[in-house]
Amino acid sequence: MTSSTQTITPLRQRMLDDMRMRKLSPKTQASYIRVVKRLAGFLGRSPDTASVEDLRRYQLHLVDHCQWPTELSHYRPLILSHFSREKLIIQL
Repeated sequence: MTSSTQTITPLRQRMLDDMRMRKLSPKTQASYIRVVKRLAGFLGRSPDTASVEDLRRYQLHLVDHCQWPTELSHYRPLILSHFSREKLIIQL
């Protein structure tokens, strides 16, 4: 392992595997990873610890702070498809 190689967390590996199974384009995958990084920044902790209420607060935050409607379109599918399977289904 080189010094520039980082360990992939189980959550990130699962995301990568899920996106690969869904045959998402590399650009879409990069967007989804960026979304999860922003979610982690909002939470101040790993996204896999997010509760249903945390995800709801984040969605409200996005509605209030997203500059472009297309930005929201990247967040909704990820939150619904990845996190909702782990938690309760969030109705939007």
